[in-house]
Amino acid sequence: MSELAIRPAEDGDIPGILDTLRAALGETPLLRRTRELWAWKHTLNPFGKSLVYVADAGGRIAGVRAMMRWQLLIPGGGLASCLRPVDTATHPEFERQGVFRRLTTTVLDVARAEGVHLVFNTPNDKSAQGYVSMGWREVGPIGVLVRPRFGWAVKPEPDRPPNIGTWAPGAQPFPVEMLPADRPPRGLRTPRSTEYLTWRFRSHPTASYGWIPANSRAGLVARAGARSGRSELVVSDLLGSPTARVIGSAARASRVRYLAGWFSVRAPERSIAVRGGMLPIPGATTLRLHALPLSDLPLDVHDLGSWDLSTSDLELL
Repeated sequence: MSELAIRPAEDGDIPGILDTLRAALGETPLLRRTRELWAWKHTLNPFGKSLVYVADAGGRIAGVRAMMRWQLLIPGGGLASCLRPVDTATHPEFERQGVFRRLTTTVLDVARAEGVHLVFNTPNDKSAQGYVSMGWREVGPIGVLVRPRFGWAVKPEPDRPPNIGTWAPGAQPFPVEMLPADRPPRGLRTPRSTEYLTWRFRSHPTASYGWIPANSRAGLVARAGARSGRSELVVSDLLGSPTARVIGSAARASRVRYLAGWFSVRAPERSIAVRGGMLPIPGATTLRLHALPLSDLPLDVHDLGSWDLSTSDLELL
């Protein structure tokens, strides 16, 4: 077997990288591992091009480690330079050779040299153990807010991605140019610039988003989703300080079984969602946030109360 060489990824590696991701992680109708999705995440990201390293086994991609660049606003002023581990996989033929650890330590060395402040992600239970062994700590569990919707609902088709036009015929195109400046952060919060919002909600190559207006400058960003054979309207974000009535508007505009989403406890959007009938499911955990600080920050990143997040910050669909 060829010796593994850890090196930065090149454009010519992308077909092999995608093959490795498919072999290790599979794909779904909503998450097709295409060149377009790869470019959206790792090249077109407004925070900058990702740090991507591969394990090269004589010309074969034995493993890949991609960390998306991100930024988080700090309450009181300042901006944290961050990385988000995504699209990490070891080809099944090269498991148990330390590929994950070698790739990760290499990228972390580069991140420290560049002055990155923080690495954060939401690994699954299997990979979380590897992260913890390399210094990550769990910040806390991410739950879910749900509002059931009664009446006729679309039934998802297993081989077709959900479409917002079918799920929520009342949704409109996302009006990024009309939105006011974002509110001040109440914890670590993604800066919602026009460039970011355009990238996040208009240019995603597979996910289908729509806008439920509260007024001309506020509303709800919705994504068509499916879970366990049920159609869902994912409340990705609330922008422009809408009132709680926008949740009811989203329910009336949709043909789904339920609305689902999440906001940090201190976020004003959480109060809006709860007043609109989206209630937390006791004991339900959808994700677990983990973090690895690489330099000092003026707040405890391992306290979930130090974060100001919405669904759109946690999922990259």
